[in-house]
Amino acid sequence: MKIAIIGAGFAGISSAKVLRQFGHEVIVYEKATDVGGVWSASRRYPGLKTQNNKGTYALSDLPMPKSYPEWPEGRQVQAYLEQYVDKFGLAPYLRLGTEVKLAVPSSGGGWDVTTDTGTEHVDHLVLASGIFSRPFIPPFEGADVLEKLGGKILAASDWHSLDEVRDQHAIVVGYGKSACDITVEVANVAASTTVVARDLLWKMPRKIKGIINYKYLMLNRLGEGLFRYRSINGPERLLHARDSALANNMLGSVEKATTKQLGLVDSGLVPAGTFSDIARSTVSLATEGFFEAVGDGRIRVLRDTVIQQFVERDGKPFAELSTGEVIPADVVLAATGWTQDLPFLPEEVIDRLTDDNGDYLLFRQIHPIDIPDLSFAGYNSSFFSPLSAEVSAIWIGSVLGGNHTLPSTEEMHAQVRDRLDWMRERTRGQHARGTNIIPFSMHNIDETLSDIGVDVGRLTRAKQWLLPVNPSNYRKITPKVAKRMGAPAR
Repeated sequence: MKIAIIGAGFAGISSAKVLRQFGHEVIVYEKATDVGGVWSASRRYPGLKTQNNKGTYALSDLPMPKSYPEWPEGRQVQAYLEQYVDKFGLAPYLRLGTEVKLAVPSSGGGWDVTTDTGTEHVDHLVLASGIFSRPFIPPFEGADVLEKLGGKILAASDWHSLDEVRDQHAIVVGYGKSACDITVEVANVAASTTVVARDLLWKMPRKIKGIINYKYLMLNRLGEGLFRYRSINGPERLLHARDSALANNMLGSVEKATTKQLGLVDSGLVPAGTFSDIARSTVSLATEGFFEAVGDGRIRVLRDTVIQQFVERDGKPFAELSTGEVIPADVVLAATGWTQDLPFLPEEVIDRLTDDNGDYLLFRQIHPIDIPDLSFAGYNSSFFSPLSAEVSAIWIGSVLGGNHTLPSTEEMHAQVRDRLDWMRERTRGQHARGTNIIPFSMHNIDETLSDIGVDVGRLTRAKQWLLPVNPSNYRKITPKVAKRMGAPAR
């Protein structure tokens, strides 16, 4: 088939490599002028690092370079992706700097994809543009007042230079990973640095008590197994026996150690609820230097607070907060999430793609049940996003090649409805329109591979209970499935 892929991040380039190995012709459209997705130079903010260690944040057949630090920087991740493109000869299939303006189903099957250079017909379309494609900036009241007085509002991904905040009164809105990352960098040069956080998330240090590496706590099957999945089996039965007594005790120990190590009580930054609540959203690593700067006063965090409006005081811009406090606001950096839209798809396609709640109706997070010749790759929030994206590409190739068949439309709808109901309940609606699978990343990968009829073996799975997941354990799956389908060697 001739397959178009939209996006050249981890999901896009791994899909191109996998689908070529399955014998397909591929075209990869990317509106940026480089590969990388969220790691592109056009989207990297100062201080950007991975949430994972380099061993778990890689594709199956190319480990991160040994020279990289354990927690690679953004530019290193992009360089890794460029190395992947070179290794597998993908450059001829990339159309960088080419934005897809419109993609519509063709009456005879397939899709018509329109860019600035024209319209091209393909047999199948893979959306690998990710759920972090367009930053969301809240509609702040009085934004025009701020800008009129020389202030500016930037999304975190649009902030690229320390000079934009040097000697300025800076406000960072949000408390996720990107918010805390940029706050540390801003505090080094700004006149004042204030974090305005509506909600607090649990943070984890890279090493608990300076000894136990985060990767041994959260980036293996044991860490995932501490949170009760829809169905449990094997060791999870023990963890969740007697109302999850063992799992809750283990999570409570991590919460206690984290709270003490980060000084959350003294700083007044203990999140509401318990550490187990990360199953409702996510957990992020504590940015190095963040809580230290909070402790010495270089960073001020205002919790349970939002910006009500921007106002003028003595000819200068200020932010009026929900608490009634008014603080100076020269530069506002919004680390407030992403808009999960697909602007190149017609409205009638979106209507068929989503339910009445606006959640995506995707079987296995990949297959839009009621729309032919369309797939999603890596369209989920996962602890192991590169591997998850690669496995989804294998699943797509497996379906297209007839290696496995889909359940009936009715059965797929029933499964997706049940999953979405469960996700809404466990996250209290914070499930990213049905795409947030954290902390159940390996469960998702297991289910996807089960459909294909492949696995990494019991011994490997057993090791993954105590050791961080190693993507290289999955490197033989693509050639195995390709051989099973009789695909030409590439």
